[in-house]
Amino acid sequence: MQKTKFNLEERLLEFAARIIRVSESLKRSRAGNHIADQLLRSGTSPFGHHGEAEGAESRDDFIHKLKVCYKELRESRRWLRLIQKAELIARPTLLEGLLTEADELVRIFASSIRTAHRNRNGALT
Repeated sequence: MQKTKFNLEERLLEFAARIIRVSESLKRSRAGNHIADQLLRSGTSPFGHHGEAEGAESRDDFIHKLKVCYKELRESRRWLRLIQKAELIARPTLLEGLLTEADELVRIFASSIRTAHRNRNGALT
C-alpha cells in the first residue's frame, strides 16, 4: 500500500480553484456579486501567502504569514456558510466538501501556528 504524501501547497491550490468556480457560479445579484468578490479575495489568498511563508525571513515572519493564511481561511469558511444559508449559488454541488476542506485547512494552520510558536527559539525549517 502506497502512502499518500501530504501536500499543503496542492490542497491550497485545489481550494483556490474550487473557490474560483464557486465565485463564478454565484447568482448575479447585488448580494451575489458582493459575496463573490469577498470570497474570491479571501479564498485564493492563502495559496499565495503560503508561498510567502515558505520564503519567510525569520520565525516571526513565518508565523505572521501563517496567521494571514489562517485568517483568510476562516473568513472564506464564513462566506461559504453564508452562500449556503442564503442559497446564492446556482450550482450547489460546488459546495460539497468545500466547507469540510475549509475546516480542515483552518485546523492545519492553527496547529502549524501553535507549533511554530513552540519552536520559536529553534531554527527556521
